[in-house]
Amino acid sequence: MSREGVTPSPTPHRLGVHLVEGGAVVGVYAGHATAVDLCLFDADGVEERIALHGPSAGVWHAYVPEIAEGQLYGFRAAGPWQPNKGHRYNPAKLLLDPYGRGIEGDFTPMNAEGAQTLLSNRDATDTAPLMPRSVVTVEPGGSWQTPHPWVPWEDTVIYELHVKGFTKQMEAVPEELRGTYAGLAHPASVEYLKSLGVTTIELLPVHAFASEPHLDHTGLSNYWGYSTAGFFAPHAPYATAEARAKGAQGVLDEFVGMVDLLHQAGLEVILDVVYNHTAEAGWGDRVLSWRGLDNHDYYKHQPHSPGHYDDMTGTGNTLDFTHPRVVQMAIDSLKFWVEEVGVDGFRFDLAVTLGRTGHGFSTRHPFLVGLTMDSVLGGVKLIAEPWDTGLGGWQVGNFPAPMTEWNDRFRDRIRSFWLTDTAKGARHHPTAPELATRLAGSSDLFGHTEPPLARGPLASINFVTCHDGFTAHDLTAYNGKHNEANGEDNRDGTDNNRSWNHGIEGATDNEDILALRRRSVRNLLGTTLLSAGTPMLLSGDEFGNSQGGNNNAYCQDNEISWLNWSHEPWQKDLRASVAHLVNLRLLHRVLRPATFYEGRDPRPNDTNPRADSAWFTATGEPETEDWWEDPSTRVVQFMRSLSDIGEPDALLVINGWREPVDVTIPFDDGNPWRLMWDSAWETPEGVDIEVVTPGQTETLEAQTVRLYLSEV
Repeated sequence: MSREGVTPSPTPHRLGVHLVEGGAVVGVYAGHATAVDLCLFDADGVEERIALHGPSAGVWHAYVPEIAEGQLYGFRAAGPWQPNKGHRYNPAKLLLDPYGRGIEGDFTPMNAEGAQTLLSNRDATDTAPLMPRSVVTVEPGGSWQTPHPWVPWEDTVIYELHVKGFTKQMEAVPEELRGTYAGLAHPASVEYLKSLGVTTIELLPVHAFASEPHLDHTGLSNYWGYSTAGFFAPHAPYATAEARAKGAQGVLDEFVGMVDLLHQAGLEVILDVVYNHTAEAGWGDRVLSWRGLDNHDYYKHQPHSPGHYDDMTGTGNTLDFTHPRVVQMAIDSLKFWVEEVGVDGFRFDLAVTLGRTGHGFSTRHPFLVGLTMDSVLGGVKLIAEPWDTGLGGWQVGNFPAPMTEWNDRFRDRIRSFWLTDTAKGARHHPTAPELATRLAGSSDLFGHTEPPLARGPLASINFVTCHDGFTAHDLTAYNGKHNEANGEDNRDGTDNNRSWNHGIEGATDNEDILALRRRSVRNLLGTTLLSAGTPMLLSGDEFGNSQGGNNNAYCQDNEISWLNWSHEPWQKDLRASVAHLVNLRLLHRVLRPATFYEGRDPRPNDTNPRADSAWFTATGEPETEDWWEDPSTRVVQFMRSLSDIGEPDALLVINGWREPVDVTIPFDDGNPWRLMWDSAWETPEGVDIEVVTPGQTETLEAQTVRLYLSEV
């Protein structure tokens, strides 16, 4: 059935379906199409097709009367079938709206025949019975929300979590809310996050996503969500049953409500976003949206061979950020989530892909310039995962301000220092210089700007674990990955874990080994929280969560990935240690510097001059070049100062040996030092504060880190 006489849209370049008085304006980009139909579906699945006007600069558009909230729809595009030229038009394929605010229905084909029908081929079988629908929603508006918390970067502690996995087994949350947006915003969840002291919640992907077909056929699913099917729609399965029963509008409203409640608690919400590729996978895979609308323009193709994708992401396809419409889609999506939904920032998956030109990565790529200079987006938190799988894909330190970046050099050095270097016991090259560089904010990576040192240490997102890889507990319990449950014969996942099982692989009842593992976890997390830079914690690390040695649990939507909230005493002690460190960081500015250290007094005319940083040997003597270059240097003392009256100095003392060592406390104007934390402590609760004097010799237990603050 078709409708005649629909008028052109008064705003022909506005993309998506937007409600206006008496109906809706419709716009979709399909630059090489010869015709595009808007397909409306009623409750019985009966389809009505409406021919759109166009193209106008590649956009097909119309004003359609009598469309209301909740309307189910999709598109069909006709045009050339010329795979060798990058064109794969087939009007038999029902297509989702790339700008759709809601998606209703399942992406999973019911059988192999259905899967074949969705593939990118000339099959004339109608895919509407197999496809979900886009849904018209009312824009949230944003004006009524609680204001953004606007946590300064120097106060920020990021906590990466999975919406479902965080509360799925949290008994303090009502059962019907567990694993949902509403569950994350429940008072029990909020109280836990606030008591831990974190400021900013980074959510694994919540854009609507689809599992890969090979997972569907094995009974597994894409748990992490790095397979986007809609950049403007929240993932419906994370909403409560009550919200889903109300349709896409109910899902969107629950998401907005979650953000608002977290804001009321002073917590920021950052979304992990995946603009580098889509759920349509390789060129011969399923057709869901972009491939059917304009395969040539949306996806990056090999030079001089438009029939083959140029895969920079390892997923089969790469969105082409040299095309203005792809850049527009990403910018429009980001602004929707900020202005309409109220989120506080974004972490960009495989962000190098978003800055690739025809000649490689460029800091001045139009997308990066538009993102950082935009009056809305430039003011929220922007975090890059600064690599992809293409040539020249490692770009740590090369993103423009005000972006920050995940620092894998920090991750690798801290893991190696506390785990693999200790396990091997022998080193043939100096390790102290790089350790010191990571502790001091990684100026080697983030300081080469114009003007120099403009970004500061806060541009470095310091982490030792994230969703991808071992948990902190598993870093200390497994030498190798154990991914058998993923169904790939343990071939998937990295082998570069830099882990150490402390003598026994996996679970053990050996209390000596368990005690060493607990101390190693405290060393890893303590070093992260006490280093210059912006710290990020993986949810569950604070209480020793384990995934049983699985370092690639992307397809494990079960107890392997869900947090276990039934804690033993040692787990409660570990959590107390992490909360104590987060609180110390918040209370003392000396632990969260905004500028790089220069080794001199930033205020040379002070009556009490002192350097902003200094390094000392185990004997309390100032560092020397020979000491730095000695491969056996495993004891480091790092003094930091703000040179402000009333603010304490900080002294970080690290013993990387497997034996106790004697350390002489260096001088700091003769003021006593107070021991605020020692990783040898199982818990900071009930510990008497020790006061030591400069020149005093202290014995550090094996493999420990201590924090002292000077008395003022």
